[in-house]
Amino acid sequence: MIEIAGQTYALDDPLVIGGLVAAGVVLLILLMLFMALNAARSSARMTGPLVQQVTMLGQNVQQLGQGQEQLRGGLQSVSETQANAQVQVIQTVESRLSSVQQQMNDRLADNMMRQNRALTEMQERMKETLHGSSKQTATSLTQLQERLATIDKAQDNITKLSGDVLSLQDILSNKQTRGAFGEIQLNDIVSKALPPDSYALQHTLSNGKRADCLVHLPNPPGPIVIDSKFPLEAYEALRKAETQAQVTEAARLLRGALRAHIKAIAEKYIIDGETADGALLFLPSEAVYAELHANFPEVVREGFAARVWIVSPTTCMATLNTMRAILKDARMREQAGHIRKELGLLHKDVERLGDRVGNLDRHFSQASKDISEIKISADKAGRRAQRLDNFDFEELAPDDEEARIVPLSRGEA
Repeated sequence: MIEIAGQTYALDDPLVIGGLVAAGVVLLILLMLFMALNAARSSARMTGPLVQQVTMLGQNVQQLGQGQEQLRGGLQSVSETQANAQVQVIQTVESRLSSVQQQMNDRLADNMMRQNRALTEMQERMKETLHGSSKQTATSLTQLQERLATIDKAQDNITKLSGDVLSLQDILSNKQTRGAFGEIQLNDIVSKALPPDSYALQHTLSNGKRADCLVHLPNPPGPIVIDSKFPLEAYEALRKAETQAQVTEAARLLRGALRAHIKAIAEKYIIDGETADGALLFLPSEAVYAELHANFPEVVREGFAARVWIVSPTTCMATLNTMRAILKDARMREQAGHIRKELGLLHKDVERLGDRVGNLDRHFSQASKDISEIKISADKAGRRAQRLDNFDFEELAPDDEEARIVPLSRGEA
């Protein structure tokens, strides 16, 4: 690209190339003319052909000047055309750019509106989600507080239970309090299983021995004694034993304690003619009872032989329920005569009730007949009153007086 007199020309344009070539030729001619003139100055005279050639060369130069003028006009027209084309192109590009910019603005405005709507919807959803989350959080906190309160209450119960366990350990560590504990447990089981008049607590027998509980069973078998025993020391020693020697020693102590209890109960609480031919040894611990039956069956057999039956809280409850059934059956047999007498009286009462129901039925039948006759009389009286109100005297008159009654017509009335 070259710029001449404010006009821009492209080097690859044919017109520009032609103009450049023409300008080069003109310059070459001028150079040759200048050289010729120099030669003419140096040589004094010129020949005629040389003058003719110079003349022709001048004409050619003039023609070249005219061609240059034409070329300049062509170049100017080309530059104007190119300028107009550039202006049109610029206008077209500007119009297209404005339309594209307008479309972009419209799209941007549409996108902004969509984004605003999406942001609004998202804010609403976030609000709803946050509101729901706050509700759920509040509900969860409320439930958590309730659970914490429950846990606190359970902790208090556990603390209280641990205190009760410590108290129970203190009770069981003393022989006297341990005996009282077994007696209280036995009293609780007996009071729940038997009627109050069917047993006696701390009953003194004829030999001066006091039994923890005496159940008044009918003969046979007769009153039976239940005595509470709790060999805790020997059992604890057996549970804490670590070596075989300690286990053997603890088992010997437990076996000896149980045999001593069985012997004492058999000697003290089985009295001919006063009590049953057997007694119950109450162990207030299921663990001791299970250990006894699992590892000391010979002691259990010795108890059977001595007619002393060992029971735990569970088996004692079952045994007492059986005794309750026996007591109930005995009382039913004792009251059989009274029941028959009451049944006879009940039969008479039922017969008397049947007679009275029959009399009441007869009274109802007579009353129903009287009510029917009263209804007939009331119907007749109602019909007569209606005839009197309508002046139908001819229907009310007897048969022999019908001829003397003159009926009244509606017209005459």
